[in-house]
Amino acid sequence: MYVAEHALDPSLKKLIDTALTEDLGPGDVTSEATIPPDSASEAVITAKQDLVLAGIDVAREVFHHLDPSIKFEPLAKDGDMIKAGSVLARVFGKTRALLAGERAALNLLQHLSGIATLTAGYVGKVKGLKAAVLDTRKTLPGLRQLEKYAVRVGGGRNHRMGLYDMVLIKDNHIRAAGGITKAVKAAREKAGGLQIEVETSNLDEVREALGVKADIIMLDNMPLELMREAVKLISGRAVVEASGNVTLDTVRAIAETGVDFISSGSLTHSAPAADISMKIK
Repeated sequence: MYVAEHALDPSLKKLIDTALTEDLGPGDVTSEATIPPDSASEAVITAKQDLVLAGIDVAREVFHHLDPSIKFEPLAKDGDMIKAGSVLARVFGKTRALLAGERAALNLLQHLSGIATLTAGYVGKVKGLKAAVLDTRKTLPGLRQLEKYAVRVGGGRNHRMGLYDMVLIKDNHIRAAGGITKAVKAAREKAGGLQIEVETSNLDEVREALGVKADIIMLDNMPLELMREAVKLISGRAVVEASGNVTLDTVRAIAETGVDFISSGSLTHSAPAADISMKIK
């Protein structure tokens, strides 16, 4: 869990500080004009739709960043299946601080819960099959750690975190390097023992990737029948990942081809924000 394991992580503090600075600027002119400085309130954060909760601790950190004396009482934990109308948390403190943190806290909570909810939908579609659902690097700058955390909360798994922790030889690398064989041999010599994955689009490329013993073979945008042939050809000699044109409508059929992993950028780049509100009581 990102926050529980890294509550003092400088990147999270920087993210929250950036979000609050962007929103508050020199100050919340509306609250400062209308609410006495000593006013205290209770607010409730409520789910307005069914969702998988992710980011409740991040929301708490937003309020504590503004005012450490704020009391944040979570009534659900990340990973919980939440019904519409459920209260997720109660927040007690200076009214101005509650309103100053509202938007940043909700933006993060809605975004992360949206990712977890969509991911859970994909995972549910492949239930009973061996394929695991993976995310990609298609994340918002500065939010990758949290977005990939939300994928895990929704039951998915993380692909590589960045360009540094795995070799993924894609079509552009293959063209620039002079072919799959040359690219894999060079990577094996220079990449320090990292796993090597190769993107393929046809059976000839699959055969070449097998010939140089790629650890993972990605079947990119292949029709289902071709994907089935590729899985049969690979026959356990490499891990198989399917990618491209993955939707909630297609993911189960893709899983039924026998692939080990199915990756989709839509988990992070196209997840609709969950509907969550905060109201002063």
